[in-house]
Amino acid sequence: MRRFLFIANSSAGTSDRERTDAALGVLREHGDVDVVTTDTIQELTEAIARSDGREIVVAGGDGSLNAFVTALCRAGHLGEDPPTVGLLPMGTGNDFARTVELPTDPAEAARVVIDSPARPIDVLIDDEDRIVANAVHIGVGEEAGRIAAPWKERFGPIGYVIGGFAAGFGQTGRRLRVVADGQVVADGRHHILQVAVTIGQSVGGGTRIAPDAEPGDGRAELVISRTISPRRRLLYAATVNRGRHTRLDDVVSMRVQTVTVTGVNHAFGANSDGEELEPRRERTWRVVPAAYRLHAPVSTA
Repeated sequence: MRRFLFIANSSAGTSDRERTDAALGVLREHGDVDVVTTDTIQELTEAIARSDGREIVVAGGDGSLNAFVTALCRAGHLGEDPPTVGLLPMGTGNDFARTVELPTDPAEAARVVIDSPARPIDVLIDDEDRIVANAVHIGVGEEAGRIAAPWKERFGPIGYVIGGFAAGFGQTGRRLRVVADGQVVADGRHHILQVAVTIGQSVGGGTRIAPDAEPGDGRAELVISRTISPRRRLLYAATVNRGRHTRLDDVVSMRVQTVTVTGVNHAFGANSDGEELEPRRERTWRVVPAAYRLHAPVSTA
């Protein structure tokens, strides 16, 4: 009999609890389930430390996945004897779940945990030991996240659309120097609309910022947009949701292991898995290969 540790957010609402119960019913048909609710990274770290070899199932969105991987790091499991994880998409955007094609219904996602193999998944870690489970982005995407935050609370995924349009037409770009795997990709002499470093393919509830990302191949996707003029920004906005922006001649997309971004004469903020980071002059991210193993449909392998 399989053994599961089911981790849920203790602040989940009534509708989430109903969906959680349905998913638990599926898991209990196939194994013994220990249920834990957590509020903080510390509680999550302690739960993982007490998992006793159980398969971990996390109920939540990109933020919950980030918290889980951060707890793995604190517990000393990141990339070393990585645990097997199931993800039940219950967030607002569920962007990483989209990348690995998980069902949006938690009960259906629980069946994926039962029936599908686990595959290795990479993460990013920055120079402050901050984990990125899905994506970090600078520029128009970061500004869109800030604008979307209050709207997201009221309107859910529609808030991302509002933020994206407002930022896309108001952002004029920033002078950033970008070095990837020792290669200078942007030298800081020209303005850049957006830089994204991703494990998953989408941000903001489905915007396919990195359509070529492969979460388990040991590399991240780096996307840089030099789209600055109003006409080019409009073209970028019209193509990015469908992942066609990487075909534009002022967009660079490449597979990398380490990225350093430096602001030229200014600090810059960043959006990391939906969390706003304090502005800094420079940040570096590197890939941690096979940090954990995730149950995902076979078609995504």
